[in-house]
Amino acid sequence: LKAFLKNEQFAHLEKRVLGGGSNILITQDFHGATIHPLNKEIKIKAQNKDNVIIKVGAGLNWDSLVEYCVKNEWYGLENLSGIPGNVGASPIQNIGAYGVEVKDFIKQVEYIDINTHKIEKLCAPECKFAYRDSIFKHELKNRVVITSVTFSLQKNGTLNTEYKGIKEELQKWGKPNLKNLRKAILSIRKSKIPKPEEIPNAGSFFKNPIIDNSVFNQIKKKNKDVPFYPLTQNTKKIPAAWLIEKAGFKGYQNGKTAVHDKQALILINKNNAEGKDLINLSEKIIKEVKKKFGVSLEREVNLFP
Repeated sequence: LKAFLKNEQFAHLEKRVLGGGSNILITQDFHGATIHPLNKEIKIKAQNKDNVIIKVGAGLNWDSLVEYCVKNEWYGLENLSGIPGNVGASPIQNIGAYGVEVKDFIKQVEYIDINTHKIEKLCAPECKFAYRDSIFKHELKNRVVITSVTFSLQKNGTLNTEYKGIKEELQKWGKPNLKNLRKAILSIRKSKIPKPEEIPNAGSFFKNPIIDNSVFNQIKKKNKDVPFYPLTQNTKKIPAAWLIEKAGFKGYQNGKTAVHDKQALILINKNNAEGKDLINLSEKIIKEVKKKFGVSLEREVNLFP
């Protein structure tokens, strides 16, 4: 990779990194160099009776890593089962699901700087993790190629089953353990999120908005059933899917694009739609949700290039 970046033949080209492509919406042709990491090695860097530290290549499929950890009975990533994409993308997005965020298990991120060609390392606090956010979406956006991520996992952890619906689903799979929790998570995801190879989509299109209590109270006056998750004394997170559904878009179809009829967070390509068609649909949703609730939705999907 360093040799490629130093090669004068390619120096003039704009460069982009593409992992699994599962969280990408292509909006125009790209005439630069696309870098696709393929390193998939898992190395145990240290371990004791309670913890294990593993260094994982950026090119490994994310769910393959989760499966590997569950088989080894290492706790931490099991609630993130079934998330598409590769390991290298996990810190960029600070992926999360069912009450868990990957930032809580990342120890270090290693990358190569596209401009200086130097290998750099950031510890977790330096990554500036936040909800679906990190330094890689801001200061380091389009400037680095993540080559590996180091995780710290537990050997004697506890199952995280507090998120709505997990306990009920877990009961269907038998004894509460890592393997059965993974099965439960995969089952829940399958019931709500269509497979991209069957129904073209990029997963959750919008972030769940974080709003002040004053805005939340205004919504609750007219909608007693509004779901929410307290974050701080003054803020709450509410599901974007609920807002989109209440704005009348669940199952909505608009020519070549549509909103999924089971999960309003999913925008789908019905019939050879282009990136701009999905952007137009998302902007229509953003406008209506803002008008109805006073809340600004933010896209979670990344635009390419």
